Amino acid sequence: MTPRLVPGLMLLAALACGRASPSPTATTVVDDAGDSVAVRTPARRVVSLIPATTELLFAIGAGADVVGRSTWCDYPAEAARVPNLGDGINPNVEAILAARPDLVVLYNSAQHAAVSARLRGLGVPTLRINTDRLADVGRVGRLLGGLTGRVRSADSLAAAFDTALAAATVSRPEGRRPTVLLLVWEQPPMTIGRGSFLNELVERAGGANLFADVTASAGPVSIEAVAARDPDFIFTTTDGPSSFARRPEWQVVRAVRDRRFLRVTGSEFNRPGPRSPAAIRELAERLRTAAR
Repeated sequence: MTPRLVPGLMLLAALACGRASPSPTATTVVDDAGDSVAVRTPARRVVSLIPATTELLFAIGAGADVVGRSTWCDYPAEAARVPNLGDGINPNVEAILAARPDLVVLYNSAQHAAVSARLRGLGVPTLRINTDRLADVGRVGRLLGGLTGRVRSADSLAAAFDTALAAATVSRPEGRRPTVLLLVWEQPPMTIGRGSFLNELVERAGGANLFADVTASAGPVSIEAVAARDPDFIFTTTDGPSSFARRPEWQVVRAVRDRRFLRVTGSEFNRPGPRSPAAIRELAERLRTAAR
């Protein structure tokens, strides 16, 4: 949910408050990889290679401080004006250094360990951050707020997010909840488990993840297993599988034969963030409409 614009002097006062900062000082934080990192705060040149953290930085008023982003950082629209440093999966260290950052934010994965260590060795504070769950929105927002001097804005964002999330959540229905296959890859078929925020979106929208017993955020499944569990609906995004429904082997799945699909658009379905409550409301409405 993007922050509302406020008129006149209220907006100017908020911006002045958000930009005010004390003299730079060192702040040590522990990132999600367990590394202690000293960051000179407030950070004023941030390279954010995670779409979720880029969105949060803009949401807390630190968008002007973002000097590098990934190809997938597509929200808000203003992010397009930030230099694109690549897909963020295998970061280009030279491109990052050319941006002269005083803070780099990477996704917390094992493949980023070497890049993170190299950047720190060159004197660039680098954090590896988890952005997998709805609970990460407020937590990471507050972390970034503290490091960029936007503590008040980050606290307000986190509080508003919690309120909106509660309001968007569908009360648990008395009867059976419709089951949803979250299909994110076609060959081999891969689904979302309970370790992903998409599992939370489905549950909060009144549905049940067909493979909630998969503990990881994602994992491979067989078409036979899908057919045996017989989902009511199949969820895909615009970036997900598109041709599976025409393939002969998928016709054993009743939801495919009956064309019971929940195809959604919008990057709010690709990452947890301030827009997640809106994504839940849309998915809940789609489920209600499809069930009629």
